[in-house]
Amino acid sequence: MAGDWRSPIGRRVVLFPFPSGSHITPMLQLAGLLRARGLGVTVLHADFNAPDPARHPELAFVSIRESLPDEVAASPDQAERMMGLNAACEAPFQAALEELVHRGGGPVACALVDGQWYGMLGAARRAGVPALALGAGSAAAFLAMLAAPRPRADGYVPIEEADRLDEVVPGLEPLRVRDLIGLDGSDGETVLRFAASVAGAVRDASSGVVLNTFDAIEGPELAGIRRELSRPVFAVGPLHLAAGPPAEQQHAPDGGCLAWLDARPPRSVLYVSLGSASRVDRAAFEEMAWGLAGSGVPFLWVLRPGSVGGAADADGDLPPFPEELHETVRRRGKVVAWSPQGAVLAHPAVGGFWTHCGWSSVVEAVCEGVPMLVHPCLADQTVSARYVARRWGVGMEVGRVVERTAMARAIRRLMAREHGPQAPRERARLLRTQARQCVAEGGPASLAIDDLVEYIMGL
Repeated sequence: MAGDWRSPIGRRVVLFPFPSGSHITPMLQLAGLLRARGLGVTVLHADFNAPDPARHPELAFVSIRESLPDEVAASPDQAERMMGLNAACEAPFQAALEELVHRGGGPVACALVDGQWYGMLGAARRAGVPALALGAGSAAAFLAMLAAPRPRADGYVPIEEADRLDEVVPGLEPLRVRDLIGLDGSDGETVLRFAASVAGAVRDASSGVVLNTFDAIEGPELAGIRRELSRPVFAVGPLHLAAGPPAEQQHAPDGGCLAWLDARPPRSVLYVSLGSASRVDRAAFEEMAWGLAGSGVPFLWVLRPGSVGGAADADGDLPPFPEELHETVRRRGKVVAWSPQGAVLAHPAVGGFWTHCGWSSVVEAVCEGVPMLVHPCLADQTVSARYVARRWGVGMEVGRVVERTAMARAIRRLMAREHGPQAPRERARLLRTQARQCVAEGGPASLAIDDLVEYIMGL
């Protein structure tokens, strides 16, 4: 255990992040903001993919000591794995929470658990502790999860109906059926079971919802969640601006890429990263490489070991480029295994971002005014991609099939110095201004955190 859970105002919150980097980071950023406002903070965590307490000495960490069956951790079905995690962690979480309730250090005001931990919302209620759900993704994705269990008469279209994939989903515009959340290795019915579990727990056992977003980009979606739930919804984002960059790093970044960017003209470089978990096959990788080469645009490409299926050798080296492209990559590109993404997106040389549309990446790009080329791979990334391209107008869609000639054309269009209020670059600049106004002193995000603390104190 690290840190101290005692609070100058005598109340503390217990946080429980879902065990993946994109969920742990916003939870710990929120922890810092709550602690700065006088609340004590204890972070319960699973041993599976646990956060590193040494990186957060100001917080108290307590393991729930779960026993996770091997078949759950290794399951190729993502929905089944997430449901298995909930089943394995529910009782240990409840026991650990009850122990904290009866231990000294001030009363537990509430538990704040990741929304994917649907089992923990009920466990907290059984322990006599009010619980709030933190959505690590967008408000649009959270609203889609709430809508997923609806019967067909209420407008939900099952994701596996191929002949209806391009229909807009009633009540979730601009999402089409193909944009609804899917999970790796999971069929539509399994995804629906998981979504129904999340939606049911949030409705039945939560005292409110906290989201890493802001009204300027998701006002209608936040209003939709409030209508669905009839309980408080706190938009506290963008958390990385309000709380600072994360201490957690899933991989060691290559800081040399910043020096490489220093030598490039303003807004000339396309930054390419498909995140920390997405994979593409060898054919798609080669089409990406040829598309970048054919675009004529300088590029910084994050290619972590294992990100290209079947391409890395036994030592986990980066995938090899086609021999014909070696000179192009040497002359016009830079390839790294990982990057300090926040600093890269803020660099004046970066003029566009080819992204998988993980929510953290989208928010970081929005906050730096960088237009996006969207290439969703899994989970709620399809939702974010649709919003980037169709609702906010700050990016362009790659398309379902990566093809080198179309990609080269799309890259050139994204990087073009277009002007006018509807150009992606101008739209991105506008959202950047709105995001920074949101986290300014007295801005909506700051007020939302204050409201959240006041609400917690009254539970």
